[in-house]
Amino acid sequence: MFGKRENTVDLLPTSTSPPVTTVAFPVAAPSSTSSTEPVVSSVEASSQPSTSSTIDSTPQPSQSSTDTDSARKYVVAHHMVGNTFPYTVQDWADDITLAHASGIDGFALNMGIDDWQPTRVADAYTAAEQSNLDFKLFLSLDMSSFPCASPNDAQALRNLVNAHASHPNQLQLESKAFVSTFSGEACNFGQGSAANGWKTQFTQHPDLQGKIHFVPSFFVDPSTFKDFADVMDGDFNWNSGWPIQVTTSFAQNAEASQSANENTLNSGLLGVVTGAPISALTSSLESKLETAVASILSKLQLALTKFIGATDTDDQHLAGLATLSGQLQARDGTASKKTYMAAVSPWFFTHYGPDSFNKNFVFLSDQHLYSKRWDSLISQRDQFDVVQVITWNDYGESHYIGPIKGDQPNSQAWTNGMNHTAWLELTQYYATAFKTGKYPTIEKDKIVMWSRPHSTKAQSSDPVPQPTNFEIFEDVVWAVVMTTDPSTVVLSTSSSNSMTFDVPAGVSKLAIPISPGGTMKGVVQRNGQTIVELNPTDFTFQGNPQTYNFNAFVASATAD
Repeated sequence: MFGKRENTVDLLPTSTSPPVTTVAFPVAAPSSTSSTEPVVSSVEASSQPSTSSTIDSTPQPSQSSTDTDSARKYVVAHHMVGNTFPYTVQDWADDITLAHASGIDGFALNMGIDDWQPTRVADAYTAAEQSNLDFKLFLSLDMSSFPCASPNDAQALRNLVNAHASHPNQLQLESKAFVSTFSGEACNFGQGSAANGWKTQFTQHPDLQGKIHFVPSFFVDPSTFKDFADVMDGDFNWNSGWPIQVTTSFAQNAEASQSANENTLNSGLLGVVTGAPISALTSSLESKLETAVASILSKLQLALTKFIGATDTDDQHLAGLATLSGQLQARDGTASKKTYMAAVSPWFFTHYGPDSFNKNFVFLSDQHLYSKRWDSLISQRDQFDVVQVITWNDYGESHYIGPIKGDQPNSQAWTNGMNHTAWLELTQYYATAFKTGKYPTIEKDKIVMWSRPHSTKAQSSDPVPQPTNFEIFEDVVWAVVMTTDPSTVVLSTSSSNSMTFDVPAGVSKLAIPISPGGTMKGVVQRNGQTIVELNPTDFTFQGNPQTYNFNAFVASATAD
């Protein structure tokens, strides 16, 4: 996360239990002189009941919402106010309109210490009210930016919260203003401990007592949440958006520890749903599964599949929240439901040198991370109240899904020309499924494709070296294809490297390897006709770039 200041990302230990939401199988690599890497197609089995007889990436279940109560589900996006210095009310209005059309219910306004930021926040609330949309806002106090050593520091935060707490577009939970943070676990406001500081100077201070629903992102062991029993009304698990435990050494160890029966379909190494009958697959998919043993993912990538989109860290945080339940019942004399806010993110790459923020690393984002994380959240949606997309506009860490605008934090070298708004197509689909409990009907055929701009093996004269853990990425073009009926999909990166897939109606996760000089192209065909074609002309995979760039280029096309 970046605004106008340096920031750090805390890495907490997580367990390694695999998700159980996908059936993934590799397909034999095409005849090509450009690459010998395997191609991956991913076909998902729903973990929810369905009357559909076809298994695809995300089948459309016919059941109604599975909520156990009437509580509304929210999808919000993290908006970096620190990147909005030149914003006008109209800029905010444009963001709000686009986000709302993409299934997003509100913005978490990441606010830092800059003296101009309160004015931009006020503009955001003005734009939301003028939009006449059901679009909510709330403050995410960036405690890596704000000082928090004295009572006066806490007073400044209380003033910011109270300025908008009663605004008609303020997100309210349990009739209280929703407030979050990034970090803050070390803030004591001069009270000796973080728990006592947040309690006496913030949540239970007379200025705010009974007025806010506080869901911070404290980077602490979830087993210690009980220490914040008089502070936390819930928890935002920022790091749940990525498999952050996967480093280069972790991946190498995972590869080395693969068991002798790694190619067995039910071993779980291919992400198979536990006990899923092979007969549930269509005959076309079944025939491809027969080739899986002979042509599979690289051993390293195969070892990492089970971590993509996993919910083990969510389970840890939910267990920590459970220790708060007793104390929460007595807070302010009224019953209070603990809130869990999970994260989802499409990417992570940052490339600042020692003369800047000194942050230069990646998190594993391959293998359709965004889609698979969404599918995991949807399959367990009863446990999650809010999903926060990281982010709308954090250009410095390359996980923005909104347009590139405003004031970049010196990230132009890896952000300019790298549009991500095509990921909004996926956001709208998955956000709707999370909120309703039912995957929406696909009304138009669509292709979304993305890739990094150069090979992991590329060498550059960039004074900032390759990012830490760059070795865990593959040279691949990833694709998510939405089809209204069974179709043929052709992916290609050159005239000599293409792959054809027969896909059912629904959402299919596909991929094809790419080598320097390659481009990206995707075509959906049906009944001998081209239904939709994606062929961006402004993307070429480089072998020797001027600077290292592990950001993603994202494009999409929709049928007329």
